[in-house]
Amino acid sequence: MDSDTTFPTAKQRGRPREFDAGAALDKALEVFAKQGYHGTSITDLTEAMGLTSGSVYKAFKDKRGIFIAAFDHHRVRRQRQLAALLGGQANGRDRLLRLLMNYAGNSCEQEGRNGCIVVGSAAEVALFDAEIADRVAAALDHNEKQIADLIAAGKADGSIPAHIDESTTARLLLCLTSGMRVIGKTGRSQQDMAAVANAALRLLT
Repeated sequence: MDSDTTFPTAKQRGRPREFDAGAALDKALEVFAKQGYHGTSITDLTEAMGLTSGSVYKAFKDKRGIFIAAFDHHRVRRQRQLAALLGGQANGRDRLLRLLMNYAGNSCEQEGRNGCIVVGSAAEVALFDAEIADRVAAALDHNEKQIADLIAAGKADGSIPAHIDESTTARLLLCLTSGMRVIGKTGRSQQDMAAVANAALRLLT
């Protein structure tokens, strides 16, 4: 869902007013990531999104609908951000380091305390909702493949040793980066998490 998507909110002079769905979903993401699915109420969401409950129900039907829309919005935005972040790096190893440092930056201080909707969903909502479980699995599979592709690119350009198994190593780094987001909820320092990223890269020697 693109950030310029709009939904009707209420009628005014016979025509619907619209709101910026991307901006509203960004606010919903913050609430879900901080409080978790079960800890978030419709009131929390309407206040954060700046909408009336009627507008929210009309656009998204219920809390679950908001969660799914926010999850999908996050995934699209995250993929675009990473494409821009990794595009200018010289080789596969440099791109992988940039990716790991991005996880480190998202897993420290206030950003880390805010949490990650993908990792949080994997531990909470996916246990009782098959559709959301499929979305979480697809997101984690995408993340694992992205890491594997960077390792393969590094092997091809000589920046990562040829003996490294990209499949197993990618799964290991997926576990590590997901764990970083969990540990980040405790408010670790940027230095602490950057050290983890650098240590992870040393596995590829």
